Amino acid sequence: MSELMSSGERWFALESEFSEDLPGYWGDWGVDSEVGRLRSVLLRRPGAEVELMTDPEAARWLDLMDVDLARSQHDALAEIYRDHGVDVHYIEEMAQDKPNALFVRDQVVMTPEGAIVARPALAVRRGEERYAAQTLAGLGVPIIRTVSGSGTFEGADLMWVDRTTVILGVGNRTNREGASQIEEILRRMGVQTFLYFQVPYGQAHIDGLFNLASTDICVFFPWQTPFEVADALRRRGYQMLEINSPHEAKQTMASNFVCLEPGKIVMPEGSPRTQEQLEEAGVEVLTLDVSELQKGWGGIHCMTAFLHRDGV
Repeated sequence: MSELMSSGERWFALESEFSEDLPGYWGDWGVDSEVGRLRSVLLRRPGAEVELMTDPEAARWLDLMDVDLARSQHDALAEIYRDHGVDVHYIEEMAQDKPNALFVRDQVVMTPEGAIVARPALAVRRGEERYAAQTLAGLGVPIIRTVSGSGTFEGADLMWVDRTTVILGVGNRTNREGASQIEEILRRMGVQTFLYFQVPYGQAHIDGLFNLASTDICVFFPWQTPFEVADALRRRGYQMLEINSPHEAKQTMASNFVCLEPGKIVMPEGSPRTQEQLEEAGVEVLTLDVSELQKGWGGIHCMTAFLHRDGV
């Protein structure tokens, strides 16, 4: 015993990066791209919280949804994902006073090392993130940060350009403190460049104005996209596709699509001019009728939290 006590500590820390530990201890999670092949997503199928909703204005909706039709359209989106080899996970539990919970992208955003749990800005949405966190924990997804203090952050205000570059929206939904918390944790993972996107008054998130369709194709509404963001991508060699119809930008949500793999997207029906531009640029476009779900002022990208994408 005395020999053991005098020998000192013989157990030494395992010197490895968290990213090296992730596959073995946690699972196949992580995102550092908006366009790499999609492997796993988190959704919330419209539940009792939508059935019980009676005041669309209080929830920031255009109108009440036909719940059966909304579920049918949501199921069709999930089927597209499954048809493309994507694992679909659901948030099964939700508070009944949170009708916007189907827009999961705002509740959580994935990084190369795990999930960041958001802190929604609006009172009608705050608390949704608890159930997202609960689901992530059950799946074994590491939660590396929960936005705290006076910070607000919603996941649709972050987009990955590449492993070292992100676009980060700041506006009504993500304040400067929330953005600072996001920048702090991402810098620790090796992100070096932050393209700040000032979200204009009356706009919720950057995905209503801007998205990436491939490793070198950007889609954006030019009237409300900051010059610095567009110019940075132009200088990187991106083909810049302008949404030249305000109706398609604002009403039919032309930029609110999800990339299934580089150069292949699923987008809401109803934006023929933008769709034509994408197809002329070589992007394969799948369209889906999500008009009933769009009554909640959200689209396909809003409804989808990415849990795993291949690197590009």
